[in-house]
Amino acid sequence: MNSVLATNQNPGKVFLVGAGPGDVELLTMKAARLIRAAGAIVHDHLVSREILALARPEAELVFVGKKGGGFCCPQRDIEGTLIRLAHEGKNVVRLKGGDPFIFGRGGEEAEALATAGIAFEIVPGVTSALAAAAYAGIPLTHRAHSSAVVFLTGHEDPNKPDTAIRWEDYGRIGATLCLYMGMKNLETITRRLQAGGLVAETPAAVIQSATTGEHRQLVTTVGRIAIESEHAGFGAPAIVVIGEVAGLADKLGWFAARAETLAS
Repeated sequence: MNSVLATNQNPGKVFLVGAGPGDVELLTMKAARLIRAAGAIVHDHLVSREILALARPEAELVFVGKKGGGFCCPQRDIEGTLIRLAHEGKNVVRLKGGDPFIFGRGGEEAEALATAGIAFEIVPGVTSALAAAAYAGIPLTHRAHSSAVVFLTGHEDPNKPDTAIRWEDYGRIGATLCLYMGMKNLETITRRLQAGGLVAETPAAVIQSATTGEHRQLVTTVGRIAIESEHAGFGAPAIVVIGEVAGLADKLGWFAARAETLAS
């Protein structure tokens, strides 16, 4: 499929684009090119102002994100907006924090576009767990500590009758666990992981607003991360990393160390 933005095409094309974790310099070259050329940008709350500033002055900016615990726009309405803008002949960038296909509902939107007969492309972005861990100094894999990584969501569809994640099972697989959107349910999640066999002293870290000027991180243990992060005022957006590799952040946490040096 041709990735060059078309002009005067009716309907237009939709690009589901990952904006990365926040730092504009972690945006891919392709994403930046598409943002600069788009006729309309449909974006989430976590897309930074610096990234949106790349858009043309005449581009239509449509905010459909989630802020303050409530949804600004239902998912079905977001999909309808993408289809409507494409039918208006606009080339549309659907801009999502992180990667569109990792807990970004990109799959749902791609399905809706395919059903509507709208041409689309997927443009991957640096997903939040990779970026948060890298900036915190946590290698998600390490020959001495972990040979597997699992991405999990701590916030599932509220319409599900029960969680689809058997947390107890993940407590005994020996992999690095990366939790997206897990702060609200962190006490329950860590308790269930321990019930499955994960040792309470296993290193764990929470990284908030990774790669940005508001970056914060806390390294502790599975048994204490829920209470300590609450007392320290950590909240969304945040990634939780659980596993032996999290303990390396104290030695390899280059970004926090650089911030301390600049502040001194």
